[in-house]
This record gives sequence, C-alpha cells and structure tokens, in this order.
Amino acid sequence: MRADPRPLPTASFGSCLYPPVDTPSMHIDIGAALASAADPGVERATLDDLDERVAAAHERIEQGREEGEFGYASLNLPEATDAETIRDAVAPVADAESVITVGIGGSALGAKTITEALAEDPGSHVVLDNVDPEHVRRTLDGLSLADTAINVVSRSGTTAETLANFLVVREAYEDRGVDWTERIVVTTGESGPLRALADQHDLPTLPVPEGVPGRFSALSAVGLVPPAILGIDIEGLLAGGQQAADDLAPSLYDSPAYAYGAMAYALEEEGAKVNAFMPYAERLESFGEWFAQLWAESLGKDGRGQTPARALGATDQHSQLQLYRAGHRDKVVTFVRPRERADVAIPDPDHDDLSYLAGTDLGGLIDAEYEATVASLPAADRPALEVEIDRLDAESVGELLYAMEAACVLVGELADVETFTQPAVEWGKNATRALIRGETTDETAVIDERERLRIGETESL
Repeated sequence: MRADPRPLPTASFGSCLYPPVDTPSMHIDIGAALASAADPGVERATLDDLDERVAAAHERIEQGREEGEFGYASLNLPEATDAETIRDAVAPVADAESVITVGIGGSALGAKTITEALAEDPGSHVVLDNVDPEHVRRTLDGLSLADTAINVVSRSGTTAETLANFLVVREAYEDRGVDWTERIVVTTGESGPLRALADQHDLPTLPVPEGVPGRFSALSAVGLVPPAILGIDIEGLLAGGQQAADDLAPSLYDSPAYAYGAMAYALEEEGAKVNAFMPYAERLESFGEWFAQLWAESLGKDGRGQTPARALGATDQHSQLQLYRAGHRDKVVTFVRPRERADVAIPDPDHDDLSYLAGTDLGGLIDAEYEATVASLPAADRPALEVEIDRLDAESVGELLYAMEAACVLVGELADVETFTQPAVEWGKNATRALIRGETTDETAVIDERERLRIGETESL
C-alpha cells in the first residue's frame, strides 16, 4: 500500500542565494513501512499522533536555525555558504586533473559522496581517510602528483590520522620534486597547527563553518572544495540544499525530509533497530557511507539509535536480501534511486533461455530489480522506505544530502538525544593520543586491563 501523495508547500525560513530548483525533485514513499504492509510497521493512527510532535520539533529546529545554535546552524549552510569564495580559493589549483583529500569522517565523506555522484571521471578524487600504511603507499604511488591538488581538512588541525597522512603526502611531493605549497587548499579552524602552517606558507585557506559538526558539513567548504576543483556545479548543490530547506514544514505529510525522519523514528520504536541503506546507483555507494556516519554518530546515544547497514542495489540483492526478508524482524531497508539515468542497450542474447532480455536495456533491468526487491519486503511482511530523486545532478544530490541531515535532526528531537555531540568518539581519540605519546591515562588503563582470551597462542594466558 502506498501513502496518498499530498502537496508540498514551502517553509518561510531564509532566502535563497542561488537559482531555485523549479520543483521538488525528492519524494518519499512510506507505504511499505505501514503496519498494514509490514511487521514491524507503523499504524496510520500512530503516524497522525506523531505528526503533532513533528510540528513541535519543527518549531524547535527553526528556532535553532534562526539563532544559529550549535548543530542547528548546519541547516543554514545552503544560504550561508559562499560558492564564489570557494571558487576563488581553489583557482590556483583549478588546472589539477585529480584531487587527493586528506581528512577523516565528516572531513572527507561529504566531498567523497559528492564527487563520486557527480564527477565526470570517477577516479579523479581519491581520499586518504585511513592510516593503513599499505593503502596510503599504493594511493600515492598511483598518482601523478604534479597534476594532483591536495585538499587537507581538519577543524582543530590536530586530528592524528589527518595530520599524519598529510605529513606523508607532503614528503611524497617533496621527494618527487613537486612544490606542495603550490598544489594545496587548506580548510581548518581559526587556530591550531594546520592554521599556523597555512599562515606560514601563505596557503589558500577556507574556514570550517562555526557551529557545524563535521558530519553535517558537506554543503560547506569542508565538502565542496574537491567538487569545485573538478568543475562540479557547487552552486547547483547549494540550490538543491536550499530547495530541501524550503520544503521543511510543520507536518510530516508536507515535508519529504520529515516524513523520512518520522518513519525512521517510529519504526525504531516498533523494533526496527537496523536501517539498511541501499542505493540503486553505483554513484551513490559513498552516499551510504556518509549516511552511516550521520545516523550512527548523531543518534547512537542513551542506549538507542538505529544501526546503519550499507548495501548497494542491485548487487546486494544477491548477498543480503535473504537476511532482510527472512532474518530477525529488527530491520527496515531504505531504498534510494534516481528516476532518470543514462542507459545502455543489452545486445541480443541469441539464446532461448535469455530471450527475455532481447530489446531491453540495463536501465530497465535495474529498475525492474528495484521494483521487485522493494515489493519483496512487504511480501515477506518486512518494512521498506523509498527515497527517489529526479536524476543524479547537482541539485538533486544537494537536496538529498540536506534532506537526510534534516531527517536526522528531527529523529534526534523526537528521541530526545543530543544529536550534535559524539562523546563516545572522543574517548577513542583521547586513548589513541595517549598511546602514541606513551602516557598513562584512565583510557590507557582500560586498554591495559581489558580482559583477553587469545586462541591459537602456544602458551596459555
């Protein structure tokens, strides 16, 4: 059963600095997650009751936006981000054929998501967001550094992984006789070692926006530098984000972003503790990574929060769908797809067993697989949510990013958690720094004293 479509009025907050998108391009279908279709599922009466809480949450979110409060300021980025300033900063490296981003988490995933979705050359943006030495070495060995711009991102300028990788990258440039100071853009805070380095060498520098956690920063310089270098329409991304902002409204029935967030919250309350995020487009695979951080780091608190699982359609129909249809009843699958895409005709198979493919194309095949997979879940009495955008262009990607951020903020309001903090992550960061420095702290004591039971060692512990 599909929810009845309703008109989508626009909210009144802010004014758009970029050309508006003609019509909303993102749509949410919640029908396959209603109780009449799935278990766990949401009763229509429950949804109507929840809508009153959505109105109150929307009022709180708008207040936070208007006052520029920490976290809520993230939802102002489409209006606050100046695309021209970003383009000016990247002008010295605009001739680069590729970009290497040195960052981690929110400092890298937004840019990775955008460039994977929109760059002409899918290999033109590479990311060093891990300190696996083999990966770092192979990545640098495979690049023509003279033709590669460096994008280094760290708010504090002290993030261990980012700064360690940056030092390795800088040395690689020097070893090959390439002046790294001529190939770099720095995005950082107002103080710290990275800011001092940028000032020392007079490097092009952009600010990390105030009041915006990293995982919410894709529509700022944090996420837009590599797209700008690679000639992607960052103005279109911001316009799409503004469209999603304008579509926020006091009712989940009038706002695609809030409809998704409200359903995700309600399904968790009904027992769907896992949210399997399944785009049906290779170019949105990294979007699943970005969503996983957004959802996990923002909402995994106080003994609650859906666990995001990453999947890719149609590939993971063959590797994960069995679990989603017949495993524990603790999951909802979120499907994402563009309604329009470039196509490739399937040649005549010239075999009776494959005659059904004759005259078809890959686009028709993946759409058929999408429809079949979505329908397979309520057929097995399992919930699904559908997110559709018009196409994979800048406006739609910007709208999709913003809408998921707004949905996440709404879930935090409904669940009464501190959406914009990440104290559990900070514990690990503190422990890592202490281990590297050889210090004894409460965190290193836990590491030293944790219980171990090793299997396969020659001597018993």
